[in-house]
Amino acid sequence: MRINTLFSPNFNKLKREVKSIKFIVIHYTGMQSERESLKRLTSSKTKVSCHLLINQKGKAYRLVNDENIAWHAGISCWGKHKNLNTNSIGIELVNKGHRYGYTNFHKKQISTLIKICKKIIKKYKIKKNNIIGHSDIAPFRKIDPGEKFPWKELAKNRIGVWHNCNLQQLKNFRKIKVLSKQKKVRFFKNLEKIGYCVSANKKIFFLKIIKAFQRHYRKELVNGLLDYETIKIAQNLSKKV
Repeated sequence: MRINTLFSPNFNKLKREVKSIKFIVIHYTGMQSERESLKRLTSSKTKVSCHLLINQKGKAYRLVNDENIAWHAGISCWGKHKNLNTNSIGIELVNKGHRYGYTNFHKKQISTLIKICKKIIKKYKIKKNNIIGHSDIAPFRKIDPGEKFPWKELAKNRIGVWHNCNLQQLKNFRKIKVLSKQKKVRFFKNLEKIGYCVSANKKIFFLKIIKAFQRHYRKELVNGLLDYETIKIAQNLSKKV
């Protein structure tokens, strides 16, 4: 598969070791056009970049080499790792995002993403639960790639993890509020086991981290409210990692 070269100046010049690459972080560009996205990601003024960008037609661009640290994740955390720029490959998908008219990701775009991810996973031996979205590693700041991103489709291609709960049974638990403090504590422990960093003891943070989890695994209803459907999905996933 051909990958076009369009290098960005926004990366750490010191090369990293191959064994340090442990994550794939997926983003959307969140800008009004592909042209604007590429301009921003290759401008020295913006101080942002990614390793790869895929447009809506499935065309891929290489902006930063894998051995260099691209500036895409920012303040972030997953498991025991912080500031994931150091340990990750960042992939941007051209999409206007929530601000400018969020749309479904195109089939050719996802097809290219799947091919690229498979190569990266094989090359760096990346674990399934380390293929994540920007909102997963920075739930307080980010919401991309959002609820329209097809995580389930990727998981079917052995990219990332997905639950195997019965969908019809799950719906019966939707919107049933969780009152038990013990169950809430268990839920956040399951999130931590999956990889989410639950450190801040603030209600607004819990709301955002629940939303991030729902965007990834329960996209039909992203409201930040802890119901039994959300709890059951987290419980199921915690046994897979």
